[in-house]
Amino acid sequence: MILRTGLVAALMLVAGCKATQGQEPDLYVELPAQPEEVPFAHVDYADMRNWLCHPEMPEGNACDIDLTATVIHEDGTTEIEESYALLDTAPFDCFYIYPTVSFDQTWNSDLLTGVEEMNVAANQLARYGTVCNLYAPLYRQRTLLELQTRIATGVDNANLEMRWADVVDGWNYYLEHNNHGRPVLLIGHSQGADMVMQLLKAEIIGKPVQAQLVGVHAIGFTAHADADGTYGGMPVCSAPGQAGCIVNYESFRATAEPPAASRFGIKAADGAAAICTSPPALVEGGATALGAYMPRQSLGAPAPTDYGVPVETPFVKLPGLLSGECRSNATHDWLAVTVTPGDGLRTDTIRGDVIVNGEVLADWGLHLVDMNLAMGNLVALAALQAKTWQDGQTGN
Repeated sequence: MILRTGLVAALMLVAGCKATQGQEPDLYVELPAQPEEVPFAHVDYADMRNWLCHPEMPEGNACDIDLTATVIHEDGTTEIEESYALLDTAPFDCFYIYPTVSFDQTWNSDLLTGVEEMNVAANQLARYGTVCNLYAPLYRQRTLLELQTRIATGVDNANLEMRWADVVDGWNYYLEHNNHGRPVLLIGHSQGADMVMQLLKAEIIGKPVQAQLVGVHAIGFTAHADADGTYGGMPVCSAPGQAGCIVNYESFRATAEPPAASRFGIKAADGAAAICTSPPALVEGGATALGAYMPRQSLGAPAPTDYGVPVETPFVKLPGLLSGECRSNATHDWLAVTVTPGDGLRTDTIRGDVIVNGEVLADWGLHLVDMNLAMGNLVALAALQAKTWQDGQTGN
């Protein structure tokens, strides 16, 4: 069985920063098919080792990191945006399910925190810790190996019942032991966003806990609104700072719209639009500027990214370089990301495409950096949504 090894190397970029351990998985391993029903033990989420991020973790919190960024202006001048420490306590919580990143050479991942999980938390979740308390359970997700096998063969080998049990058990443990009635924002990307959307329909919408939702940031997973414009009864965000609604999009370069065969942002069989909500517009009506936080060095890359000037901080901001707006054609709806070149020393491009054997896989768009591209906007939106939610409780 020969699989597309370059795809895993490319998908490693979603985890972001430079690897300190772990290598690309061996993709030539034959594994037995997963039986339809395999007994499994439920995860004890009282054990803090089963969390990626949690305020009560004595050590190993993947979100307790250096967030310092070098701000690079178009003319090449720079300034340092200092790191934000995790808040001791915040008025609302963020509960996060991470995307497909596991290097484990099994169909479902184990519950050990690897460099790939650490790095994706750094890139997709840690900066939310400037406004909310962060909770991210480990779960036995589909691995990169399983994803690659499924793409190549069409066979699904992962134990989906076990994966789902972990997500529900982590959520229920959080509600019972950590939430204490506080408002909460759900966050997920790709496989994680899929899990978040399933959690909404199975465990949240129409139940008392829905009233506690500040909102949902489910990115990089295609969802379609129902005929009434909601997602199973939850509204799609449409106004700046709106609370209790869903943010959902898939990103592509403005110069390369989704191919007809792309699964990302594809319209439903009945023609229903894929949900696309633009984060900058939800922070400030009509805004398009993307507040990207890009990693200095991507996981698996042999050297730091060339941003046009030297960078020593873990993250980089590129004000004025990127903008985004939702677009639509006959088959797809997506967040179109425009790169505006300048005359200065700063780079005029960004990384984020999936590249295999030197060829860009156009159907994946900018999936690897969906959240990096709008991280500043998403964090600002989370704070606005929490304020809107709180104002609704007090009648302000």
